Amino acid sequence: MSAPNSAERKACWDARDLLWKCLDDSNDNKSACQNFQKEFESNCPAQWVKYFTKRREYLKYKEKMQTEGFSPAQGPKMSS
Repeated sequence: MSAPNSAERKACWDARDLLWKCLDDSNDNKSACQNFQKEFESNCPAQWVKYFTKRREYLKYKEKMQTEGFSPAQGPKMSS
C-alpha cells in the first residue's frame, strides 16, 4: 500500500473533522453520525481510522480529566 498523496490526506482529514464535529454536536451519538462515519472510513486508510478513533477517545478523556479532575478510587477498607 502506498502512502496517500496530499489530496487524499486532505480528504481524509476533512472527513475526520466533519465526523468529529457531528459527534461533538450530537453528544457522541454515533447513530446520528453514521453517514459521516462511512465517509471517514471510505476516505482514510484503515490504520488512520483506527489511530484517529483512539486519538479522539484519548482527547475526550484528557478533557474530562482536566475539567472534572481525578479522584482516586477508594479501595476496600482494611480492618485493623
